[in-house]
Amino acid sequence: MKKNRSLPLSLIAIAMLAGCTTIPPKNTALEDARSAYSSARTNSQVVNLAPIELQKAGETLSKADAALNKDDDAAVDQLAYLTKQQVAVAQETAKRKAAEAAVTSASAQRDQVRLAARTAEADAAKRQAAMSQAEVDEARRQAAISRQTAEQQAAALAAASAQAQRDEAQIAARQAELEAARQQALIAQQTAEQKAAALEAARAQAERDQAMIAQQEQQLKELDAKKTARGMVITLGDVLFSVNRAELSSGGVRNVQKLAGFLNQYPQRKVLIEGHTDSTGSLSINQPLSERRADAVRTALVGMGISGDRIETRGYADAHPVASNNTAAGRQLNRRVEIILSDDNGNIIPR
Repeated sequence: MKKNRSLPLSLIAIAMLAGCTTIPPKNTALEDARSAYSSARTNSQVVNLAPIELQKAGETLSKADAALNKDDDAAVDQLAYLTKQQVAVAQETAKRKAAEAAVTSASAQRDQVRLAARTAEADAAKRQAAMSQAEVDEARRQAAISRQTAEQQAAALAAASAQAQRDEAQIAARQAELEAARQQALIAQQTAEQKAAALEAARAQAERDQAMIAQQEQQLKELDAKKTARGMVITLGDVLFSVNRAELSSGGVRNVQKLAGFLNQYPQRKVLIEGHTDSTGSLSINQPLSERRADAVRTALVGMGISGDRIETRGYADAHPVASNNTAAGRQLNRRVEIILSDDNGNIIPR
């Protein structure tokens, strides 16, 4: 018993030494826990009858002090609550053991009283023959008093036993509350870790998305893509085709190769290829020419590994000029192939 009492005292000494080096911030729950623990330590019944429970409370209080030094308020509150619960368990344990000792003592006293009563009755029986009637009546009255006293003591013993059972039930309830609190703390810790992991995953995904967007923007810049109401549009001018023909020049092939590289990297993207001419020449010439030029780009892309179901072509002849057909420079701008890139879901806004 003496060895057990020294354990919580040593823990308190360590905590006091630690407190001399730093002055932690105040925490109401922790101050309450310290007060409860200090009160229990001054109770000789708790120190003598529940040293192990009191030691556990001291260890938990030390953990709360350590958490306070780390500014972990959630852990401080939880550990302070656990300390108060453990102090309560120690107090209830001391009460139960004291009650058990009282029950044992009362049982011995009850046996002594019963023995004394039986002895008195035997002695009274021996003296009855020589006693007067009054003396016999008095002896009987004294015996009745003795029996009544014994019954009262027996009732007190039963009450003490019932109280001990109630104390045990209270201790069991407190221990159940303590276990529930521990489980809640564990769940809270797991939830915090899951949220932290999800946050880190979201941050990493955001960084990847930003890098991909930057890469796409750079690639589109290299393709000389322009942002329009219909999406990103790449224009292959007249100089990338032979005059009045649909065959791509070497410069046009290089541009299509860049486009094929982009489409291979982003397989969710689709393209709409539109051929256009100037207004010189008849519609019977310009319409098939615009279609052949659009088909020439499609054929080049398919030859570079782009699936045909991702490519749609249309020819508009001179229906959609971007400049005046009254000047050579304007007509050259109108002789073009426009490649409209879809969004990430493969959608293209129709003309």
